[in-house]
Amino acid sequence: MKILALDTTLGACSASVAVGESGGPALFSVFERREREHAEVIMVMIEKVMGDAGLAFGALDAIAATVGPGSFTGVRVGVAAARGLALATGHPLIGVTSLEVMAHLALERLEETPGTLAIAVDARRGEVYQALFTGAGETISPPAALTPEQAAAQLPETGTLFIAGGGAQLVARAAPAVGRNCQAVLPDLQPEAAKLAEMALTRRPISGPLHPLYLRAPDAKPQAGKSVPRRH
Repeated sequence: MKILALDTTLGACSASVAVGESGGPALFSVFERREREHAEVIMVMIEKVMGDAGLAFGALDAIAATVGPGSFTGVRVGVAAARGLALATGHPLIGVTSLEVMAHLALERLEETPGTLAIAVDARRGEVYQALFTGAGETISPPAALTPEQAAAQLPETGTLFIAGGGAQLVARAAPAVGRNCQAVLPDLQPEAAKLAEMALTRRPISGPLHPLYLRAPDAKPQAGKSVPRRH
């Protein structure tokens, strides 16, 4: 199997090629932390990892991308790039949420396997994007946009609980008020295309188009009264 994976959803940009089977593929990856201008670098990264792997685009078996949640522009850049490459090559697409990729990374980096793992990302405007996972990385609750108080109330009342990601402290501070006990860890955690590429080796391609996961409307809105009337 040969998978090209890309992520532009949050505070990093990355591309990776996995060659081989799950359990020990060769990975060719580029990762860079950046809050913006993902569109300017993602195609350069893709060209580099494909060159490092010594592959032509026609040799791929599938293209994978994180579909969100994340910044509106970042999610759109990654999904559009994956869809464009799939259209040009005819390869199938695989979509995975950014929070699920982060969960699998966190479980590798934690010294203790939690009973429940929450991934929380600061979504601004007083909200976090949160999803819950088992200690094996299976999804308990899908990504949702919640206030820190709502996110804390979603946590289980018992068991070993860790919250990872840039929004973890926001949820952890709200947890005692709703009777939850948790530990915030890995505040700098970001999705990584290398982990996505590994995960994609065991995932089925989607049957339809790859859709971005937007959990709320974009922050940027057109100014009222500034539209130009159409000519008939």
